[in-house]
Amino acid sequence: MAVQPWRKGVVLQILQEAPATHRYLIQVPELERFDFEPGQFVTLDLPIGEKNVDRWRSYSIASWPDGTNIFELVIVLAEGGKGTDYIFHEIREGSEFTFRGAQGKFTLPEIIDRDLFLICTGTGIAPFRSMAHHILNNKIAHQNIHVVFGCRTKTDLLYYDELISLSKSIDRFHYHPTLSREAWEGETGYVHQVYQKLLTDKPSAYFFLCGWKNMITDARHKLMELGYDKKDVHFELYG
Repeated sequence: MAVQPWRKGVVLQILQEAPATHRYLIQVPELERFDFEPGQFVTLDLPIGEKNVDRWRSYSIASWPDGTNIFELVIVLAEGGKGTDYIFHEIREGSEFTFRGAQGKFTLPEIIDRDLFLICTGTGIAPFRSMAHHILNNKIAHQNIHVVFGCRTKTDLLYYDELISLSKSIDRFHYHPTLSREAWEGETGYVHQVYQKLLTDKPSAYFFLCGWKNMITDARHKLMELGYDKKDVHFELYG
């Protein structure tokens, strides 16, 4: 895959999605349309260090290809994180920054001929939101789609109403939010017990995992134990 050039992004709007999570709508002025595949990411070059490893932060695109030059990122303020600390406290509506992308191979299969399990925690919902809208907008044929989304409390459930709506708009789209630290009307506990229950009859499936390293490590291990092939398990790490 060719390396994308560095471009200028302009922040059009900042929305609070959760107590410590913001949505950033970003325009790319030099392009008439910003093309990408659902599941890809962009890399921001932030003025927070001298070396690339100190300056570069990558985030999955939370919006979907719509023919415009605007895309969305959803970012949580990480405790002790220099990158998100800069983004939350220095970037405002109208701010400019340098970014590269879109890049990455964490993308949908060309033909969705098996059930699709999209398993995530926190802002790991971003690429799956993009994929879901893309499937709806382009009327892409598919089997069952299960979005298993884990977080601590209901206020942390990003895009909650939107995902409920998608479950009504997309045929065979199932949304399974689960909370680890709050009792509510839905599932409680971690994502693993949710997808394990859905896999009781071991359907043929593709798996996409996005979120914190520990969740992904555990999920990959559990899916192998269930007999799934590691080539059918795709993942994107956060942190």
